[in-house]
Amino acid sequence: MKHLTEFVADHKHDNRCGIFAVCSAHPMVLEAAMRHARDTQSILLVEATSNQVDQYGGYTGMTPADFREFAEQMADKHHLPRHQLVLGGDHLGPNRWQNAPAAEAMSQAEELIRHYVAAGFKKIHLDCSMSCADDPVPLTDEIVAARAARLALIAEQTRKDKQGSSDLVYVIGTEVPVPGGAHETLLTLEVTSPRAAKATLEAHRHAFEQQGLHDLWPRIIGLVVQPGVEFDHTHVIDYQPEKSLALSHTIEEFDTMVFEAHSTDYQTPLALQQLVQNHFAILKVGPALTFALREALFSLAAIEQELQPPYPSSGLRDVLETVMLEHPEHWKHHYHGNNDACRLARSYSYSDRIRYYWPNDKINEAYSRLMSNLADQPIPLPLISQYLPLQYTEVRAGRLEATPHELIIDHIQDVLRQYHAACMGTSPSH
Repeated sequence: MKHLTEFVADHKHDNRCGIFAVCSAHPMVLEAAMRHARDTQSILLVEATSNQVDQYGGYTGMTPADFREFAEQMADKHHLPRHQLVLGGDHLGPNRWQNAPAAEAMSQAEELIRHYVAAGFKKIHLDCSMSCADDPVPLTDEIVAARAARLALIAEQTRKDKQGSSDLVYVIGTEVPVPGGAHETLLTLEVTSPRAAKATLEAHRHAFEQQGLHDLWPRIIGLVVQPGVEFDHTHVIDYQPEKSLALSHTIEEFDTMVFEAHSTDYQTPLALQQLVQNHFAILKVGPALTFALREALFSLAAIEQELQPPYPSSGLRDVLETVMLEHPEHWKHHYHGNNDACRLARSYSYSDRIRYYWPNDKINEAYSRLMSNLADQPIPLPLISQYLPLQYTEVRAGRLEATPHELIIDHIQDVLRQYHAACMGTSPSH
């Protein structure tokens, strides 16, 4: 399989070539992604975010070493060769500790970087853009770059100590909003200016040279910018190529670098393809995948209600709502408005705060009961047509088994197929 720097070279040769990163730790999402990569014989880039996975476990309870073991075991289970799996770390910096003084937060960030690199993560996003407790707001490019260089030095030292190869690559820069998603309703979005992009690059180049990292620059493969794509709870800001043309030309001056676009979830297939062609060649997707998982599970829960099994219903929808109300910490700062608005957002928001709740024991028990209830008898085709029409087409064509598990996997893969097509310069298809 190709080294990530080769994908950059491929894109410089043919701007239809790109790569997408799956930003999720959910087992069903990862299974869908691994089976898709296996079947298409393509590389799978899976990224863990600093709030998901850190040296203390993050909200997933996994350290970087745990996450690697988890991902590799899943790859083995689903017959994806390990050399096709590449792990990346997203927004690695002081984000988790920004309420502490900068010295303490950066000390924690250095340890975070050590754990990620030692665990074998190959793509490291250095993001020190967030202000800490005793910092000015916002930080200057020089402060951000100097801190990123400190973390890069730690990463390189760790790589050498672990006898790591030179296939460790970096991404620099950041986008708006911060990791975790938008906190407010978005109406417009400002595209990163060419001047700001160049200032970020120059500040980082200088900072890396100050740390003696002169040879690192060719392994910085991506710059995170805002191409004008984002989503809030009910709206998607669509990519408008004409607004980012000046920015997209900026990266043409750098032979070993492309742009990385975050928050590309819910963009149309055409927009994804246009992003890649305009040098936003690394596409990140996360909430759209767990959103698809939630859609499939809600559809199966509706089918369960229609079938009225003689045994207790899973009550998945009610259990989810109860647990989210009992533990509002993952949504209360994101969803606003009256009770009805928050109720709808909890279930249907594009930001998909439900993704933080799937590991809950009560919810997991309801999920298991739902799957068991629907596995005990064939799901009638008319109900699949009603609630999962895209999967119905595949079932009728004999390309998909009408089991709960396979219906969920295929629904998630509908999203993955759009990203794969955009990165291959083709049209999405089953």
